Formats: sequence, structure tokens, C-alpha cells
Amino acid sequence: RFGFLIGLGLCASAPAAAREAAIKLPNAQVEALNFAALAGWSDDDHAAAYTTFLKSCSAILQGSRVKRAARPVYGALFKVCERTKAAGPLDGEQARAFFEDNFKPVRIAPPGQTEGFFTGYYETEFVGSRVPTDEFKVPIYAAPADAVRKRKSKVFAHFDRTAIENGALKGKKLEICYVKNPVDAFFAQIQGSTRVKLDSGQLLRLNYVASNGQRYTPVGKFLIDRGIIAKEDMSMDRIRDWMDANPEEGRELRRKNRSYVFFRETALAPHEECIGAQGIPLTAGRSLAVDRKIHVYGTPIWIDADLPILSEKPDTKFRRLLFAQDTGSAIIGSARADIYFGAGEEIGHIAGRIKQYGQFVMLVPRSVAVNDSGGAPPQDIPLPQPRPKAIIADAAPTTTVSAREAAPLPKPRP
Repeated sequence: RFGFLIGLGLCASAPAAAREAAIKLPNAQVEALNFAALAGWSDDDHAAAYTTFLKSCSAILQGSRVKRAARPVYGALFKVCERTKAAGPLDGEQARAFFEDNFKPVRIAPPGQTEGFFTGYYETEFVGSRVPTDEFKVPIYAAPADAVRKRKSKVFAHFDRTAIENGALKGKKLEICYVKNPVDAFFAQIQGSTRVKLDSGQLLRLNYVASNGQRYTPVGKFLIDRGIIAKEDMSMDRIRDWMDANPEEGRELRRKNRSYVFFRETALAPHEECIGAQGIPLTAGRSLAVDRKIHVYGTPIWIDADLPILSEKPDTKFRRLLFAQDTGSAIIGSARADIYFGAGEEIGHIAGRIKQYGQFVMLVPRSVAVNDSGGAPPQDIPLPQPRPKAIIADAAPTTTVSAREAAPLPKPRP
């Protein structure tokens, strides 16, 4: 998603009576739990979770001694990852024991609340062309090669979306390809990655590389404010349908989001998942995008929420262990996360309707203590509002499925 560098905005302190490192989560309240308190914990597929954790470990174990010393959670995760090398392959029960032996669960929520807030994202798919034609007119831009080489995360900061769409970058030879619909390009930027099937048959795999650095604004709120879409009915599908049906107004709505995203071509094969901000392939249903200024990539996070996966009603229990492996400019706050669901149009329908509250439980290495910040959050941090009554599921029975069945994810690509 949006960013590549590992970020950690946690304040370290040294307890007077112990060598245990301590961190303070900003604008959050914390509650220590035990694993027996996690509903559905024993039913999860811990072997699958452990496999995803090993991907994070491959990146964590490359961290320098200086980085490990400066960031308590990173340093502690490094030690846990070292233990995976000695542990070797683990089955479900062994993997469960590994997580319980090395981590402790801590529930995180905004001050005065009890739940975190979750959305979903996916990898979009479109058709396109390497050259502009009467059919394919909307460019998808790369960042300048020099900026990519220097790992700059911000380019063309003086141009907003309107300026760029009006041709501010024309002549700079940054066009990777062209797509038919400006709505396609817009949603590719929101998701941070896309597959573009060219008219030649070639498949391009594009990943986020930089942005213009201007503030991301979720455009759905304008449709809610105007009474066009009810808050409880809001989804990416509804936004897209409205933009397609109202092209002129849709253009003006998109331009309220001044942020603009640039891509790079990758060498990923069709069956491979896109690369997250941690620099590793994401895993559908196991990878999370989090606030990189707060959480360390690789941190395990247990989610317990009722989500609209099997249908448009939030009646599918989603209880599983996921891992912080990505980030996004709209993902702000200690108890805020975006669940990666995979790729394709069908998956996009599921990801686009996720906007639910639920339990956000951070698994913290046992050598680290977690403290909350206390007090109310500052006004400029867009934490989710308290759960409104309008989106609480009604008295209809909740679909009961095991954790292994909770999220029907896409089948592996051939």
C-alpha cells in the first residue's frame, strides 16, 4: 500500500524494576488479556498463520542492530523470528503453542471505546494499452526514475489530483500504460496495486511506489453528506456505480481527494500476490495494512469481528490471526486496520463493503510491556467515531463458521 519504510512511532522507556522494554501506544487504551479470552482462538488455522509470520520474519531478520536497539517491538520480534529458525516446520498445534509461548494478547481501542475499526482492500484488475488510443486514454503514471532510485516517497508535491489529471505531467514520459476509465485509475490508486491486462495479452503487475504527498480524503463522505448514499449502505461498489452513472460529477468528486499515487512495474508472476510495504508478498486473509507510524511490520494482530463476507450483511464471523505487513495513507490510529482479501473483481466486492468494528488484539512479544497514552485523542487524528446504532447488526442470527471457513478467499491462481 502507501509506503515502503518500516515505521515505528512508539515511545520506549525503561521500567525501574525490570529489564522489560515498554512502549506507549498513542491515542489508545490497552487491556491485557489471556489467550483463553480470545473467542475462536483455538479454532484458527495456526499453521497457515505461522507460514504468513515466517514471511514477515524474512524481512525482520534483515534489520540492523541499531534498528533493533532503537525500537523495542522490532528488537523483540527479531528475537522471536530467530526462534523460528530453531523451531523448523510446525503443524497447527505446534504453531499455536509457538504464538502462545512468545506473545501476550493486548486489546487496543481508541480512548473511551472498546473496539477497533476495519476496512478491506484488494488488488484491482483492468484491461489497458501501452499506448494511448481512442479506447484507452487515461494514463497510469510511474514516478521519476531518480526519485525511485533515491527511495523518495513523495514526488510532484506541488501538483494535486486536478493539476495532474489536467495534464501537468504531460511530456515527462512517465506513462506506464493507459486504461479506459478514469474510475479504474482512481480505484487502482486507492488500493495501491493493480493488474493490467494489455491488448497484446501481456499482464502488467503494478505496485505503489510514491505519492504527491497531499492529504488523502475519502470521497464517500461527500456522498453521505449530500444524502446520495446512506452511511450504512456505503461501499466502494456504490461509489463506483455513482461515478460511472454521473461522469462529470464523478470527476469533481474524485478531485476532492487531492492525493495522487504513482506506480512501478514489478516482475511478479500472475499467480503471485502483490508486495506490501514490508517488502514481502501479501497473503489474502492474513495480511493487514496498519498505521506504520504506530505499529511495527510483522506484528501479529488478532481480529474478532462480524463482517459482510458471505453476503452484504455483517453476519460472517471473522476470527483469525493476521499480520501487519502493509500500510495506507487512510489507515490512521492504533486500532485501525485494512484487511487484504486478494485480487479480482469478485474479491473487490467483498473488500469494498468492509467497514465494521471489532476486537483489535495486538500480540506483543513477551519481553515488551504496553502502556496506553491516557487522555482524549487530539482533534486532528481521524479515529473512527463510536459505533453508530445504524450499523449494528439486527436481531437476525449470525452465520456461524469456523475460522478456517470464515473468509472464502480466492482460489490460488493457476
